[in-house]
Amino acid sequence: MQNIIFWFRNDLRLHDNEAFLEASKAGNVVPVYVFDTRYFEKNFLGLKRTGLFRTKFLLEAVEDLRKNLRDKGSELIIRIGHAEEIIAQMAEELEASAVFASKEVTQDETTIEALLSKTLKPLNIDIDLIWSATLFHARDLPFQINFLPKVFTDFRKKIEQATKVRKTFDAPAQLPKVEGIDQGHIPTYQDLGFETEPVLDERSAFNFKGGETEGLKRLNEFIWQKGLLKTYKETRNGLIGEDYSSKISPWLSLGCISPRQVYEQVKKYESEVVANESTYWLIFELIWRDYFYFSALKHGTRMFKASGIKNDLMRQWSRNKSTFETWVKGETGVPFIDANMRELQLTGYLSNRGRQNVASYLAKDLGIDWTWGAAYFESALIDYDVCINWGNWNYIAGVGNDPQEGRKFDTQQQADFYDPEQEYIKLWLGENIHS
Repeated sequence: MQNIIFWFRNDLRLHDNEAFLEASKAGNVVPVYVFDTRYFEKNFLGLKRTGLFRTKFLLEAVEDLRKNLRDKGSELIIRIGHAEEIIAQMAEELEASAVFASKEVTQDETTIEALLSKTLKPLNIDIDLIWSATLFHARDLPFQINFLPKVFTDFRKKIEQATKVRKTFDAPAQLPKVEGIDQGHIPTYQDLGFETEPVLDERSAFNFKGGETEGLKRLNEFIWQKGLLKTYKETRNGLIGEDYSSKISPWLSLGCISPRQVYEQVKKYESEVVANESTYWLIFELIWRDYFYFSALKHGTRMFKASGIKNDLMRQWSRNKSTFETWVKGETGVPFIDANMRELQLTGYLSNRGRQNVASYLAKDLGIDWTWGAAYFESALIDYDVCINWGNWNYIAGVGNDPQEGRKFDTQQQADFYDPEQEYIKLWLGENIHS
């Protein structure tokens, strides 16, 4: 039977992983994960592209994937380096007939795909990239990607009307043994260039642990065990604790769970327990997530430029490093902003409400180049997702998909409304708050 390499990327799961399922049907599948060193290098701000908290979550997710593969008789081959070089060399050594992987959307990832494809071509090895990142399949869109609506509401209405969510796939029952190849080890923090290991702050909203097992557990807990879905719309703007929101974004960002799995659980809950505005709201947010993916597909590299997907070259942005640093460190003197930035710095997580406020403050109040904020989020956030992060920053900075260009958050008003007793501010800044 011919060898097939499956290259795991941001799809670290066995359930509802169409690309992996197809690979396991095509031959003797050899699962591989590469810790690509480019994602652990420093960016233009001198920050590691993948920070400590996200690295912790990633290491746990890869470890869980390896365990789940072993439970099915297989193995996860682990390497560190440049993915396209390692995968091509392995494919040649194993005389593989094809490499399968999930398709990515944005520039860095598609460049690696193209480099791999170019290297495999003279070896006569096929590369098969399968779309699996979104709730609605890219092929099922009711319009060509160039005609993606400019406003989210138009997109949502069109897609809800015309497109069905495809069914999830089961995990393969049993997998062939992987033999004759060094399995490799999960890297240490030192291997990836870190001098320290992450320490969980006791004030952290949630103790996130990477992997499909933990992701499915959290989904089950949020929807079924605690029944929190039925009040989600009312609680989702909370700031403290683990139950005001679903907290599933880190698992979605690495593909430990798929958006379709979430959708199916919500639909099941609606049919068996209750269907209301709150249950729909989680689906609504998954549709927003899709919109940012398809927007990235349509606009390409424009998404990463200060002029944004609107290509607004008239907007001038400040690049004052010291002002930016006060924002990063939570030392702006605005308590609500500072509390949120301290939480992000110390835990790798931030509420949706917090993200919108700190992003608006950086871009609209301080006038700092929003791409700096997006790059900081890339490093700091445990649930960083390239399409969502850069799409949201485009939107907040007024160079994206927002029909209300002048939208700006009144930080004091937001703090008064969402943290009236200053509980959140006190939690992160202590009692001595300067107002």
